[in-house]
Amino acid sequence: MKKIYLFCSAGMSTSMLANKMQEVANAHNVPVKVAAFSHNKLGDIIAQDRPDCILLGPQVKYMYDETVQKYGHENIPIAVIDAGDYGMMNGEKVLKTAIKLIKGNK
Repeated sequence: MKKIYLFCSAGMSTSMLANKMQEVANAHNVPVKVAAFSHNKLGDIIAQDRPDCILLGPQVKYMYDETVQKYGHENIPIAVIDAGDYGMMNGEKVLKTAIKLIKGNK
């Protein structure tokens, strides 16, 4: 099972998006686990429960470069969620983006 983890400043609206993504995945029998966390837990999460894809909420877009510098060597795709998709809570589109990132990371 692939793990797609979303990170933002607090994790509230990102949790809603993660739930929508999980619902879409379940409906299509896509074996993924989608969860949301606070960005300050990123290091711990990578160490304890290595994700297959890291998505940053638009609110922490400014942390993208720092995140790539710190964790880019881990060979985990890291991307910022499209602000429009995030605002619309488009779980399907964000899930598809994440799956493309995982497949492209082989």
